[in-house]
Amino acid sequence: MAERMLQFVRLSQQTPEKRAATVRREDFDEIYARFDPERASEQASRCSQCGVPFCSVHCPLQQNIPDWLKLTAEGRLEEAYEVNSATNTFPEICGRVCPQDRLCEGNCVIEKGFDAVTIGAVERYINDTAWEKGWVKPPKPPRELEHSVGIIGAGPAGLAAAERLRSIGWQVHVYDRYDRAGGLMIYGIPNFKLEKDVITRRTAQFEEGGITFHLNCEIGRDVTVAELREKHDAVLIATGVYKARDIEVPGSHLEGVIPAMTFLTASNRKGLGDAVPEFDSGALNAEGKRVVVIGGGDTAMDCLRTSIRQGAASVTCLYRRDKANMPGSMREVHNAEEEGVRFAWLTAPEGFEGEDKVTGVRVTKMHLGLPDATGRQQVEPIPNSSFVEGADLVIKALGFDPEDLPTMFDEPALKVSRWGTLTVDRKTMQTSLPGVFAAGDIVRGASLVVWAIRDGRDAAERIAEYVKARDSVAQAAE
Repeated sequence: MAERMLQFVRLSQQTPEKRAATVRREDFDEIYARFDPERASEQASRCSQCGVPFCSVHCPLQQNIPDWLKLTAEGRLEEAYEVNSATNTFPEICGRVCPQDRLCEGNCVIEKGFDAVTIGAVERYINDTAWEKGWVKPPKPPRELEHSVGIIGAGPAGLAAAERLRSIGWQVHVYDRYDRAGGLMIYGIPNFKLEKDVITRRTAQFEEGGITFHLNCEIGRDVTVAELREKHDAVLIATGVYKARDIEVPGSHLEGVIPAMTFLTASNRKGLGDAVPEFDSGALNAEGKRVVVIGGGDTAMDCLRTSIRQGAASVTCLYRRDKANMPGSMREVHNAEEEGVRFAWLTAPEGFEGEDKVTGVRVTKMHLGLPDATGRQQVEPIPNSSFVEGADLVIKALGFDPEDLPTMFDEPALKVSRWGTLTVDRKTMQTSLPGVFAAGDIVRGASLVVWAIRDGRDAAERIAEYVKARDSVAQAAE
């Protein structure tokens, strides 16, 4: 048991042991070991218990981080789990995939000179222990209610809303076009960051708690939004954003030029034991190939590190800005560098070389110019700096945009913004269709798992308030 907190003055930051790059690049296992109890207690005790906890302020879920760090330091793990899980539907997932270096840990007040508290690693330790000890329970409500909700999308936003509403007794039905629940967590994030049993054990528990999943169910084809509105008291759209951004350059049609999600989904399905003919044929397999990934976010890092593990001959990242301007987690960039990825900073593709199959990327060098209206430096090409980067497989990891939901769902009255995201009332989270709500990336745009969880939990509250108000009006009219 820790005698007191504020141990950062005598204990240095120690992250969980990380497997050597030469070893971890050979498999898809998670790269970090778990803290042992003594180490977790020590690292949690480094928290300064500051009066204004900037770690909590900068967490989208505004978790009571100092509280569960203190409980961990004192060995009161079950209480730490209760405090942690009270504000986070998937703490065991956030402990693995959140960019803590940009959120909680990046805003730790002891960061300068002493290094931040290892918040993410402690959170993972708390919740992995909770699963082992049987403290994590299905969402069992105190009583059953007649209210029902139809949730479109089984990603983090939809699942977070499902858990909240089921916990208060709602009848919850989740509809998803894929064959497994989890959204991008199951098919978009590689195992070395998030092993799939971490997700499947949670969705299995949700089923045990009474949440009904309708998988392989496509809205607009198998069931309409109108039918869902008729069947349920409220509908929540939490589809996420899946449409890959593209670049209009010569050669985009060539064989071997593919979107990031196509590549990652094939790899994850293969890891799950599915038959993936495109992977087996080599079309979506990096083995033995010169791989070039275009982009600088976390999805690009996932593609780079997956290619390494598949046995690529070489792996290069093209990013048009410098390292300091990378939008992804610096921790992930460092891991990719350790594993053998080569980064070509300040480079942008002009086109793809080859006749039928890609043989290279024509690249021009860039430099950072004056800031634009947002304050970010503009990127400008350097004249006569073009060269060809050899490539057998080019992966475009340029981000994601919303699909055309009004057309897909055959609901033209569903209003969207100029970016294609669903338009909602910011207070009620309700769309242009009465009783239909929306949350997560389909409203916010492509973002983090932790923000999707926050939006899903908020949407559940707004839905419950809407139905309660509607019933009150109906009772008053009787």
